[in-house]
Amino acid sequence: MDEARESEWSDEAMMNLVKTVTRSCEVSGEELHVMLNLRAQKRLDFLLIDIREMYEYSQSSIKGTDMLLPTSTIHQHMEELKKLSGKLLIFYCHIGGRTSQMIFILRRMGFSNIAQLSGGIDAFHGEKLKNAPLPKTMK
Repeated sequence: MDEARESEWSDEAMMNLVKTVTRSCEVSGEELHVMLNLRAQKRLDFLLIDIREMYEYSQSSIKGTDMLLPTSTIHQHMEELKKLSGKLLIFYCHIGGRTSQMIFILRRMGFSNIAQLSGGIDAFHGEKLKNAPLPKTMK
């Protein structure tokens, strides 16, 4: 999808996309690309969270990642994560295994506005960064 077509998205179409994503708990690489562009236009709000380890993030990350929350330390940040439960949270890892587990756990905890990038960063064909500055982490 090109940027011109993305700017033509109606509010209803965006809401339907968000409903579909949260209902299925998955977002495709193409859908995430559209969502990142809509967010850049300030038409959509969500957090993109990488749950891989820091060394993996350094090797390659999705441009627009808001937070790095490695699975090895995520248990230390569950209270802070609960504070974000009203926002749409999209998680990604390398190929999707860790995010599948994360989605399962968060669903059981009552999170409903969550999704994972289907196929992980490997399946994302949008802009990726190498050696990107670290995004914020939870305190």
